Amino acid sequence: MSNKTKGIIAAVIASVAYGLNPFFALPLYDEGLTVDSVLFYRYVFSLVMLGVILFFKGESFSIKRKEIFPLVVLGMLFALSSIFLFDSFNYMDAGIACTILFIYPVIVAVVMGVLFKERLSLLTYGCIGLALAGIGLLYNGGDEPLSLTGILFVVLSSLSYSAYIIFVNKSSISGMNSIKLTFWATFFAIFVVSVRLNMLTDLQPLDNGVVWFNSLGLALFPTVISMVFIAIAIKQIGSTFTSILGSLEPLTALIIGVMVFGEAITPRVIFGVIIILVAVTLVILGKPLVEGVKRKYRKG
Repeated sequence: MSNKTKGIIAAVIASVAYGLNPFFALPLYDEGLTVDSVLFYRYVFSLVMLGVILFFKGESFSIKRKEIFPLVVLGMLFALSSIFLFDSFNYMDAGIACTILFIYPVIVAVVMGVLFKERLSLLTYGCIGLALAGIGLLYNGGDEPLSLTGILFVVLSSLSYSAYIIFVNKSSISGMNSIKLTFWATFFAIFVVSVRLNMLTDLQPLDNGVVWFNSLGLALFPTVISMVFIAIAIKQIGSTFTSILGSLEPLTALIIGVMVFGEAITPRVIFGVIIILVAVTLVILGKPLVEGVKRKYRKG
């Protein structure tokens, strides 16, 4: 098996695994757990699993004093992104929420242009318009308009995740091993949800097999497996191709929403999803496409 094939398989596994968030989260809501309790157990179990991986890989857990503040910031952004996304599941179909969340590459491009003066191409501007049009179609795509609160939560989740990505790339910890970085970001994210749980006095117990199964699944698949395999994919096929295959994340969530939880889907919703995926894919490919056209033009 070639490295490219391995990378593609790893990217598919990572994307599908992350798209399983609703599969494990929604049953926990049905059992009466709050968003903060769900996320606390997700982070704690993920931390243990990531720690085991680092131990068996022989990686050091130690961090430098100057790395503490960036990791605390990442932990806060990581927690905020999860809180807003999981809160949105209470207001709208999880598959739609995960699709809107997927606009984060568009947000990253805009923020990089505004804050870091990176030039935005006409293609990027067009993709921003496409993404907004896709969200508009999703808003009125079902029997009832989407909850504005739900949309706001998803957009805030996407903004938080975009800030997380930008901060990783621009901070002093950009060269840190991705699993080690996620371990420490998760560690500090635990403190955020602990505060929201009134220092754990409001933490709900895992009192039956269903909640244990789904809590462990939420930590293992969308968190640990997704992170490990995305690192493999980036190493084998690069970040651009890996990001494109990331479109399987919202598609997985949509399929699960429809087939497992009976969420509604209409032709208008399908069209909106396609528009958003096209917009995001073009943003990811924007720079390589523009550079390729320029090279062809020079040769011509």
